[in-house]
Amino acid sequence: MESRDEALLAIRPILPNVRFTDGMSIEETFQNKTIRPIAKMQNDLLVAVFKNYIRKHKNVFYNLTIDKRLEYIDTAVQKDIKFRNALKGMFIGQFSIDEYAHYVENSSALNKRMMNIVKERLKNNMLEFENKLIV
Repeated sequence: MESRDEALLAIRPILPNVRFTDGMSIEETFQNKTIRPIAKMQNDLLVAVFKNYIRKHKNVFYNLTIDKRLEYIDTAVQKDIKFRNALKGMFIGQFSIDEYAHYVENSSALNKRMMNIVKERLKNNMLEFENKLIV
């Protein structure tokens, strides 16, 4: 029977453009080996969760200019602790046991990297937020 770790790693997408070098920090290696593939795999869920966040906050997002929408994403991800914790959970739940052990040792730096990737993904999916209907 396949272990949880084996199953998680088997479904994780391979990112062919990601390169690893000897000069990379441990955090950058973890980001490229673990966080980015999870972000790609969870992209549709990240978009759905943010659509729900918009709805729960009275859809004010839809009345904002593009620049203000980008700021709104930054603020939601950085300042709303409940939302931020939910986003982190979407990643942490996809970690192997070894990855989790590494994460615990470097959580502050890795959380920052994780949230920057989330913001980048949400901003790259701005067109998805034009449709106000939650699917």
